[in-house]
Amino acid sequence: RVAIARALIRRPALILADEPTGSLDPDATQEILSLLEDLHRAGQTILLITHNPTVAARAERRLTLQGGKIFEEG
Repeated sequence: RVAIARALIRRPALILADEPTGSLDPDATQEILSLLEDLHRAGQTILLITHNPTVAARAERRLTLQGGKIFEEG
């Protein structure tokens, strides 16, 4: 949470979130994902990297990397 707050102070054009929920309990995970969703609705561009399919399913757009190639889902 502190890292996200620190990143937002500078109002970046893009937030890179590499496994932001990787070591969090379920409540903290929901809190972080809700914050990222609120930021996205407010116009913030977010690139979230995750291995968790449940987290990925919440994204508006999903890309996967397989065999060194990028594929768009959906």
